[in-house]
Amino acid sequence: MKSLRTSSTPGNNRILAWAALGALCAACAVLSLCLGPVPVGLGDTLGALLGRGEGPQAHIVLYSRLPRTCGCLLAGMALAVSGTVIQGVLGNPMAAPNIIGVNAGAGLMTALLGAAAPAAASAAPLAAFLGALLGVMLVLGIAERTGASKLTLILAGMAVSAVFSAGIDAVVTFVPDALLGYSDFRIGSLAGLTMARLAPAAWVILPVFGLVLSLAGEMDILMLGRDVSQSLGLRVKPMRLLLLGLAAALAGAAVSFCGLLGFVGLIVPHIMRRLLGEESRGLVLGSALGGAAMLTGCDLLGRLLFAPFELPVGIVLSFVGGPFFIVLLLRQRGGRIHD
Repeated sequence: MKSLRTSSTPGNNRILAWAALGALCAACAVLSLCLGPVPVGLGDTLGALLGRGEGPQAHIVLYSRLPRTCGCLLAGMALAVSGTVIQGVLGNPMAAPNIIGVNAGAGLMTALLGAAAPAAASAAPLAAFLGALLGVMLVLGIAERTGASKLTLILAGMAVSAVFSAGIDAVVTFVPDALLGYSDFRIGSLAGLTMARLAPAAWVILPVFGLVLSLAGEMDILMLGRDVSQSLGLRVKPMRLLLLGLAAALAGAAVSFCGLLGFVGLIVPHIMRRLLGEESRGLVLGSALGGAAMLTGCDLLGRLLFAPFELPVGIVLSFVGGPFFIVLLLRQRGGRIHD
């Protein structure tokens, strides 16, 4: 776990960092509600949210921007916290939901549900969770069977992701209506999101986030290593599986409504470790705020850069996350990935 360790952050600095993250998250949410091809003033936005607005501007805020902003906040939080848990439990700073097959597994099961039972849209978060859990268990099993090095884990994740992505393509080839807006789903987008579609995922993300917070102490113990954890009375294997299952639930629920978004679960945990240190409870809270702010900001940027044309948020994230991943790879002890 040395690669994940940073010096502890003094308490006052952590409080300031949380306050700054909260303010940034709130600012991104407000801007997301107000800005777009049709700008809406802050007063009109507040009036619409309080039920006092009328006309097309209120309609834009309530039925277009509010669901989209809530989706950005929830998906960003879920993916960032999922990445934080996965990196901590696996002891691998380059692990993330989109890299080790979690997102692709969730996408495949969502596509299969859409093909087999298109009327059961409310079950999408459950199907996505099962696919995400399948992905992480497959990758973990392959890595342990072949020697659980960091390189093996990443390569196994890439292979499993490729297979699952091919499965998504196959499902959509035979049942084109299995995924509405297939291109947006593969890239990652929150365009056209509705509260009805978001609600089932929210009922998964929020309770699971609470469970992850409640297990922060166990995460801290796990990061001390298997032998130390066992000597302290922690049942290591069941706890690892439980935490990975919670990470899969978070990522799967997000994928069910925002598609195969990448890099949030990779970038945000690294930034938060530098800001907040390694203590799990603060790190999870910071990642939730940072992920929500990052995804909301990137989505807003994609809407404004070429307005009235829109750049899907997944493309914006790839432009940011691709170079970050390369830099992270090169910094692993001179460009090599060690056990």
